[in-house]
Amino acid sequence: MSTTELIAMSLAELTDAYASRALSPVEVLQAVLDHAEEVNPAINALFSFRADAAVASARRSEGRWKAGTALGPLDGVPMTVKDSVAMIGWPYFHGIGANRALPPSTYDSPPAIALREAGAVIFAKTTMPDCGLMASGLSSLHGVTRNPWGLAWNTGGSSAGAGASVAAGAGYVSVGTDIAGSVRLPASHCGLASLKPTHGRVPHLPADTMRMAGPMGRSVDDIARLLTVLTRQDERDTWSLPADGTHYHERLGRDVKGLRIGVLTDMGFGMKPEPDVRDAVAAAGRLLAGAGAIVEPFVSPLDYDAYAAIDLFLQVRGHLEYTSLPRHDDTAHDINPYVRAWCLDGAKHSGADLYRAMGRIAKMKSELLAAFVGWDYVIAPTLPVVNFPAEEPGVSRETPLAHTLFTAMFNQTCQPASTVCMAFGSHHLPIGVQVIGHRFDDLGVLQVTKALEDLRQVTMDWPFKPRP
Repeated sequence: MSTTELIAMSLAELTDAYASRALSPVEVLQAVLDHAEEVNPAINALFSFRADAAVASARRSEGRWKAGTALGPLDGVPMTVKDSVAMIGWPYFHGIGANRALPPSTYDSPPAIALREAGAVIFAKTTMPDCGLMASGLSSLHGVTRNPWGLAWNTGGSSAGAGASVAAGAGYVSVGTDIAGSVRLPASHCGLASLKPTHGRVPHLPADTMRMAGPMGRSVDDIARLLTVLTRQDERDTWSLPADGTHYHERLGRDVKGLRIGVLTDMGFGMKPEPDVRDAVAAAGRLLAGAGAIVEPFVSPLDYDAYAAIDLFLQVRGHLEYTSLPRHDDTAHDINPYVRAWCLDGAKHSGADLYRAMGRIAKMKSELLAAFVGWDYVIAPTLPVVNFPAEEPGVSRETPLAHTLFTAMFNQTCQPASTVCMAFGSHHLPIGVQVIGHRFDDLGVLQVTKALEDLRQVTMDWPFKPRP
């Protein structure tokens, strides 16, 4: 079997091969490590390679598969986690150059515990922009992370390295985190499937009212297998939900006939989708209608800039992180200048400003949730644009997260939202379509996303060799 055939395997195919002893976790890991080292100089998506520890983990997995005691759907799977997922003994830099001398983490975030207990083989961490506060692949610590579908183009962020590395075959799946779209945005730019779960479905630390961890992979089945492992209760995360034992990957099949699905292409404010993006969402709607769903326009209730309050909240949050950094020189070597300028403006806001912003967010949340009544699911753009240059912090330099309006709202409402590639733009760059469901209906969102994946009329010619 060639390296390309091996790294293109689904998790189901991979673990079936482990079970039949057609493949060994050790040989698969070595192939993935070799491939990752080959492609990473071009995409700059991975750091802190731990080959020796990964090989030891793969050997333990090999022993379990031989003994018939495999730990589940991720045992022996080579994968990565984001810089912002704390793991004992691994770096936790948050993408910031000023943090480069920090000691390794002394605690495990819940996803790290879940992956270790599931036998996953973590061989590297993935890059991210400073503070996770850009939907871009720029970082003062890591440099520019590039999209393997076209190296001149952006990966999105903040799970930038996760998106680029999985699309390029440097690992089968990855864990990202999402505060305003940070799992869905890079997944969309890089052609992946992903899920921002219902808030609390996947516990994470530090506990947060809008950020959560989520799975990223090349297929819905792959991310469902990862979600099956990640869902658990952890009392350290105030918002974590009780584990319900759902094996998501075993329940993806669903007839969409009769489902009432809305099509959202205008948030009511901010950027409007480019024609290619609007066409991709409309085509997804037609595919679902052809499968028997009741598909009609979903009209956003928002007739004001609902992102402005979120931006203020994140700006204040960024300022607090900026002021807590280790001593540094405020150069681009230590913190991204766009993030720094934006964070510094956070000092201008009073406590009353922040409290008013939180009230406006609560108002938006109630309006958007009320609009969802009567709908089973809503599909929407993941991004209003197909892409933008790799060196840019976002579509707007002044407000680097302004183009996240189709994703950020659903972090506030705590609803599950996925993305799956449904089309390609003129430069053969992926276009993701988002599926949003009601709170706690993560399985249903994955089922509709799987239906779209099965119905789509595009071929995923993965860029295992990154393209200029």
